[in-house]
Amino acid sequence: MIASTRPTLSVSEPTLFVAFDVGKREWKLAVTSGFGVAPWVRTVASGDLAAVARVVRDGRRRFGLSATARVVSCYEAGRDGFWIHRALTALGVENRVVDSASIDRNRRARRVKTDRIDAIKLVQKLVRVWLGEPDVWREVRVPTVAAEAARHVSRERTTLVQDRTRLINQVRGWLALWGAALPRRHGAWWTGVRDWAGAPLPPEVQARLARAEVRLQGIEAQVRELSAQQRAAVRAAAPRSALAQLVRLKGVAATSAATVLEEGLVWRQFQNRRQVGGLLGFAPTPSTSGDTVRELGISRAGNKRLQHVMTELAWNWVRWQPGSALTQWYHARFGTAKRMRRIGIVAVARKLLIALWRYVTSGVVPAGAIVTPA
Repeated sequence: MIASTRPTLSVSEPTLFVAFDVGKREWKLAVTSGFGVAPWVRTVASGDLAAVARVVRDGRRRFGLSATARVVSCYEAGRDGFWIHRALTALGVENRVVDSASIDRNRRARRVKTDRIDAIKLVQKLVRVWLGEPDVWREVRVPTVAAEAARHVSRERTTLVQDRTRLINQVRGWLALWGAALPRRHGAWWTGVRDWAGAPLPPEVQARLARAEVRLQGIEAQVRELSAQQRAAVRAAAPRSALAQLVRLKGVAATSAATVLEEGLVWRQFQNRRQVGGLLGFAPTPSTSGDTVRELGISRAGNKRLQHVMTELAWNWVRWQPGSALTQWYHARFGTAKRMRRIGIVAVARKLLIALWRYVTSGVVPAGAIVTPA
């Protein structure tokens, strides 16, 4: 979600602006007091908050600000996540986390790029944002500690399912080298596999398959554990909670509901349907210039995890909610042509996410949807 970029107090108030170029070993801090003031750049060790506090204190003194002058900072979202934001907030700094993909770049083939230059450009953009200039960048909505921690369950399960699929495909590939196929996996199944000539697989191949089976069983056990944890969360959820409301919709299972909520359907505090759609992506990308009018296809921007789960939910919705207005629109708009239906399901996913957001936040049931009693 895009956070507000307007200043909350008068822009005439003396303010210290600090931009962080966050690195693995060190941070570059560009400090200024406004337009026309050359930024002052300092380097501190990565994670050294005491040094950051000293730079802020020295920056106030350097630019002639009072010891209680307001401090506004920013950094680009990356591998360090949001702990830096929380740490700066604890120091009394008003911080903003910036979506790095939204920052304009110089498109020259050979441009100078250093951490120092990046920090200076970032603090200059921060001043522009603070003075109310729109569309300078897009900001990341920072989750609460509880919301960020909750995401690990669904994300871990997704990763495990992907690992399981990858490993099963590898096993199929190893068997294909010997003209064999993967049978039902139970017991020491690899000992009963025969090659193209009807002979048992070589001992080395059987040993590799046995080790792969151990890894598969471990992954599947963890998937079952996480799935049981999600189902238990549904049973323990309050009747009016967002999770309990979602799973009462026919076609929405515990795993899908948990993923949609943990990726931010509620905690991002959307203000309108366009912001909801912006999180998912799946938007058209027109290219119009002069007499040239083209459609470049569906945008790939958006939350990838949410895109995957919403595509699955869209197919389930069409199957289990045949009387809903959304399903009827889909059939009427895209008919029975296989290619058109595969394209149209993306539109269903986008519309469905907006409908689910309205359902869990305002109680508006999707038109014609089947809702099981609590």
